[in-house]
Amino acid sequence: MDSLRIAQIAPLWTSVPPAEYGGAEQVIHWLTEGLVQRGCEVTLFASGDSRTTAALRATCGRNLLATMGDNEAYTYEPYANASLVEAVRMADAFDVIHCHLGAAFIPFAALCPTPVLHTVHAALDAVDELWVLEHYPDAPIAALSNSHVAAVSASRRQNIRVIYHGCDFERYQGSTVPGEYLLFLSRMNSNKNPAGAIRVARAVGMPIVLAGKAMTSAEEAYFDEQVRPFIDGRDVRYVGPVSFAEKVELLRGAAALVFPIQWDEHFGLVMIEAMACGCPVVACGRGSVSEVVDSGMTGFYAGSEDELAALVPRALSLDRRDVREHARRRFSVDRMVTDHLDLYKQLAARRQG
Repeated sequence: MDSLRIAQIAPLWTSVPPAEYGGAEQVIHWLTEGLVQRGCEVTLFASGDSRTTAALRATCGRNLLATMGDNEAYTYEPYANASLVEAVRMADAFDVIHCHLGAAFIPFAALCPTPVLHTVHAALDAVDELWVLEHYPDAPIAALSNSHVAAVSASRRQNIRVIYHGCDFERYQGSTVPGEYLLFLSRMNSNKNPAGAIRVARAVGMPIVLAGKAMTSAEEAYFDEQVRPFIDGRDVRYVGPVSFAEKVELLRGAAALVFPIQWDEHFGLVMIEAMACGCPVVACGRGSVSEVVDSGMTGFYAGSEDELAALVPRALSLDRRDVREHARRRFSVDRMVTDHLDLYKQLAARRQG
């Protein structure tokens, strides 16, 4: 058993775990619960509607997407700052503080006497994030993939540990029989490319189900122009945002997950969620895709959207039991928790030394 005292500071956009969208919050939930099961004393700083077996320190009563939707909050930063301040005030109660708020919070956390590990769930290629990383070279970072830190200097990467996300495979029921539809499951924007998923489905003559929603006015405009005209309820079916249980059912019933991203995605949790259901992945090989998808084992990837249709029949021929078991070996929650514990212990020992 481990006895570390760990603070987890979650983003406040959604609850932990999320009701619908929220990949970072879902991973934080699995990590937190796994640490508690290992005997760690964990305090979760999150919104008050979160559910956890750890000690919950609620910065705000409800998640900010809900409160902003009700015009009870308008900006994110005051609440996120308050979470970090509260954790720093309690610094002596922790061996390690794990902050998931983003690169912008690295400078303030540098004042904390307790080691603060940062997992930046957003991209690390913009000038502002790169500036922060270079100006605080001693701040330990956990990156989501090697692709995630490709733009970071080689010298700075020496203090960055890549820890792949894990997935609670026990929450996902595998299916051994391929379904009759393709699935797109993500936000409705041009980077995620649901319009491209529709084109892939048309090219192979299969129906496709689209799940997810537009989160901004720009995404709504994209959806109305590029996606909605093709929704007919038969060949292209749109089901909107889905709960966790609905997501699992869609993944179990899908022949393959189509992941035709048009940006350098730094992980893509939905890919391992699909694998956990035995559902192979067909993806554009950008960002971390080549690190997550083992070609010929859990799916296939290609350099462009135009090449994906030819990969669908090959994906359908994969044994779905093998897809699930291979992914479990690489992306289990247990592995993710172990990787983080190893890093926490190093940081705690560095402080004691």
